[in-house]
Amino acid sequence: MSDDTIFALASGSARAAIAVMRISGSAAERAVTALCRGAVPVPRHASLRRLRDPAGEMLDHAIVLWFPGPGTYTGEDCAELHLHGGRAVIDGVADALVAAGLRPAEPGEFTRRAFLNGRMDMLEAEAVHDLIAAETEAQRRQALRQMEGSLGAIYRDWADRLRGVLAYQEALIDFPDEDLPSEVEDQLLATLRTVRTEIRDHLNDAGRGEKLREGLFFAITGAPNVGKSTLINALAERDVAIVSALPGTTRDALETRVVLGGVPVTLVDTAGLRETTDSIEAEGVRRALARAEDADLVMTVVEVGAEAVALASERHVLIANKADLGLAGPAGAVRISARTGEGLAGLRDCLALAARRMTESRGAPALTRARHRAALIAAAGHLEDAERAELPELRGEDLRLAMRELGRITGHVGVEDILDTVFSQFCIGK
Repeated sequence: MSDDTIFALASGSARAAIAVMRISGSAAERAVTALCRGAVPVPRHASLRRLRDPAGEMLDHAIVLWFPGPGTYTGEDCAELHLHGGRAVIDGVADALVAAGLRPAEPGEFTRRAFLNGRMDMLEAEAVHDLIAAETEAQRRQALRQMEGSLGAIYRDWADRLRGVLAYQEALIDFPDEDLPSEVEDQLLATLRTVRTEIRDHLNDAGRGEKLREGLFFAITGAPNVGKSTLINALAERDVAIVSALPGTTRDALETRVVLGGVPVTLVDTAGLRETTDSIEAEGVRRALARAEDADLVMTVVEVGAEAVALASERHVLIANKADLGLAGPAGAVRISARTGEGLAGLRDCLALAARRMTESRGAPALTRARHRAALIAAAGHLEDAERAELPELRGEDLRLAMRELGRITGHVGVEDILDTVFSQFCIGK
């Protein structure tokens, strides 16, 4: 880790009444003393100070906060300067900090230092990013739950239990001629199987946490002119798609982001499904079928008065549009009029319920990243190999490999190759 002292504007670059400049590193006290022309404030007490540049010209009246390490966010000496939010003030203070030997922080560098200094594990660091990026209440709750360490506690518990199993296994290897109780190996295998089962159960969550973090995809499909484009405009409450009586107007997938049941959902309007000799429209139909295949939920739109439609699975919702015509819809269909708004509230409730059902975490905190899932799948595989191992030495090696995979999730081992990937996604100042 660099010994440089870093600074960044933590409050964003938009014009505002207050701008917060964060500083972290061994030279933080010297830099604040130079700016204030005096000693740093009492730790964790706000102090109004005049800030001056190296030539002595006043830059701002600012609130200064001093946080001596190691009990800080990064584990280093830190300071915050609450400035007036004008660009000239921010630039002047930044120039003064550079003149004092500090450098601008890279994206995620504050949180990266917190991780490297043991202030948080990798799961908690990733949750910080998720909390900043949260668009909905459900995403916020999931990020906070992970940031509080509940997910890491589960993985550390598994690693601790496997460490105990490994200790027994090493005893069987080191003392093969000793009359160790037969219950030792029985208990070893029982614990191993229990942990493996718990990992498999944890993986069997239908990707709920990942779907909530990244958002769901709902595809709107149906024949031409059944009102798909009118429906997506109504759900988005803005003009997303061109609405026309001419069949085949929508030829490519159109997307818009909405929130349903506290879950971010991307609605996809697709080309009308029909046989066509138009090569461009045919490509649109092919893409529509592909999007429906990949979607988390398919909204099949028909007109009222249509014949009964058999839904392929629970991830399909049947919508009977043009209820303003006064006709009945097929059995099981949500009857609406996208043009007049009739039935739209009920449809939104239906879609919100589906979104919550796909993302709600039951019991233990949900997985939130493909990286976690891959490591857990690998760990479970090593435990299965350990159960089948005929030689105690091979079983011990499989146990070590499983523990290593768990450690990679929390950041205790083998994370050097993923640090840049994880923290490059952060905003500057965090």
